[in-house]
Amino acid sequence: MYYTYHDTAIGPLLLAERDGNLTTIRFPRDGERDAPEPGWAQADAPFDDVREQLDGYFAGRRQRFDLPLAPRGTAFQHRVLEALQAIPYGETRSYKEVAAAIGKPRAVRAVGTANAKNPIPIIIPCHRVIGSDGSLTGFGGGLATKRALLALEQDAGLAS
Repeated sequence: MYYTYHDTAIGPLLLAERDGNLTTIRFPRDGERDAPEPGWAQADAPFDDVREQLDGYFAGRRQRFDLPLAPRGTAFQHRVLEALQAIPYGETRSYKEVAAAIGKPRAVRAVGTANAKNPIPIIIPCHRVIGSDGSLTGFGGGLATKRALLALEQDAGLAS
């Protein structure tokens, strides 16, 4: 497994990949870089495309990512991650809507748990999932980061 850091508007992101597939994005903790797992090797070159696409996203020029992904998770979590990727840029869905989209309308809490375990946030846009009442709910990068990502997409959408 290889890792690198990438500085963004929301802080330094930890990126990890295996066999050419992005597996992990981690937000900073308390403004500091998150630590890699034991045994991961630092390398920059495998992340050139990831960095370029993230830079385009944060500059408001990229609305979709085209990267090979290999998120870890259960079959249910993978269904939720697929549903998240179907949420259009600049739009949001409730946990209830995501549960319905995967054919499990009563699995709202399980969808919330799967959303929280998303190993590749931003690329797999878990920040686009909100409460049924429109409220911003928990987010691994913190609510301020979630708010910033949603605002970025709204602002970029208005400019296009």
